[in-house]
Amino acid sequence: MLSVSYASAVECLMYAMICIRPDIAQVVSVVSIYMGNPGRQHCEAIKWILRYLNVTLDVGLVFKKSEDVGMLESYVDSDYVGDLDRRRSTSGYIFLLGGGPISWKTTLQDIVALSTMEVEYIAVVEAAKEAIWL
Repeated sequence: MLSVSYASAVECLMYAMICIRPDIAQVVSVVSIYMGNPGRQHCEAIKWILRYLNVTLDVGLVFKKSEDVGMLESYVDSDYVGDLDRRRSTSGYIFLLGGGPISWKTTLQDIVALSTMEVEYIAVVEAAKEAIWL
């Protein structure tokens, strides 16, 4: 198992995800679901994430000085029924400004979608709401 509590490990991963590592957002979202009752496989997943972070220490957010900030870029994606237990889909988006991420989110959708088009539409709507705020 872990030498620290499962909840503490997940909290540390969330901090890293928010501050410098958006690439772990999806997997941290998944392991955070089991904070109330983690099993052995969930602790193994935490160890896997920590090993991944250890071998990718040179990866992180980089903001370069530039006179031209550039255009706001956005990327949106979703899966269809990625959570087989609850039949729910996952949505995610990221916004880049000047080549660096400024906002990102991965979340399990609240409803059970009936088609891939519906899943994609829900993801785009969530990203559009964030874009309006930006």
